[in-house]
Amino acid sequence: MELDSRKLQILRAIVDEYILSASPVGSKSLSQNSKWSSATIRNEMADLEVLGYLAQPHTSAGRIPSEKAYRLYVDHMMQRAHLSEEESKLLRGYFREHVHSVDAVLRGTAKALSEITHYTAVVLMPDIGVNRLKHLQLIPLTDGKALAVVVTDAGVSQNSVIDIPFDLGPEELDRISKAITYRFGGCRMSKVSSMLVRELGGELSSRADFVESLLSTICENQSRDRRMVELSGTTNMLEYPEYSDVSKAKTFLATVEQRDSMYRMLKKASTMEFTVTIGSENEQEGLQDCSVVTASYSVDGTPFGSFGVIGPTRMDYARVLSILSNVQKDLRTILQSYLKEE
Repeated sequence: MELDSRKLQILRAIVDEYILSASPVGSKSLSQNSKWSSATIRNEMADLEVLGYLAQPHTSAGRIPSEKAYRLYVDHMMQRAHLSEEESKLLRGYFREHVHSVDAVLRGTAKALSEITHYTAVVLMPDIGVNRLKHLQLIPLTDGKALAVVVTDAGVSQNSVIDIPFDLGPEELDRISKAITYRFGGCRMSKVSSMLVRELGGELSSRADFVESLLSTICENQSRDRRMVELSGTTNMLEYPEYSDVSKAKTFLATVEQRDSMYRMLKKASTMEFTVTIGSENEQEGLQDCSVVTASYSVDGTPFGSFGVIGPTRMDYARVLSILSNVQKDLRTILQSYLKEE
């Protein structure tokens, strides 16, 4: 049994209606806006159920799309939607308000996505290793402690309290700061880490142990920051009938709060322009009743990260992909402009 033109049209109509209503779709409702009779549609729906594209939750109920139907819909049926002028203005407004740093732009992106889609938004913050060192400053705090401030050209900063020798005074801390900044300003952070001891060890041989400790701190912080995931609208999913079950809602909320798993998902997505994973296609068990749609963002061809939304499997894929496409273009323009100014 094949999917002929009529079956495809009926299946698309069912998916479109179910996305809007969240209620099983019956042949009678479809026939009202169709050239086919209710009996014809009912027969086609039965065939589609046999083929695995539809399911019937109750004997007397209509049908609902399966994951197989959503995959076919996303890959071959849907057409990208156009954002309204109001939606476009909302997105531009968020970007105008958050241009004082890359972090702020991306946090604004998460908030804008959650508000405009009414789903849960996730954003992978930039990997500091791909950014260039702009400034390093070691600030004395108390005896044996200092604050290490690392600033990159993307406006991303790391602030860490570090141990220092008791005889290391403010002037020497400042000298070390200036030496590192002078030598490695403009270098990728991933390169700075491997170069510090080799190139500064001789110059600051009396402080070789401290320089190595500083290197270790920078490396540890890079690993930590690579797992920075911004979430917004985590409770939006509770507004959908699919998550009226308390147990299901708790499982979802617990899953998205696991930043390491969100990081792995978004890191994998950052190598692809767009991804759509539906239901059981998701690796995380707590997301196997959801769909995740992501887009990557880059600056001058260098991947910075990814962002996306998590929603029910009946999410409005066409609209979500259009929104992500618009945000992707805006992010590229804003970040390139910001980094050039820096």
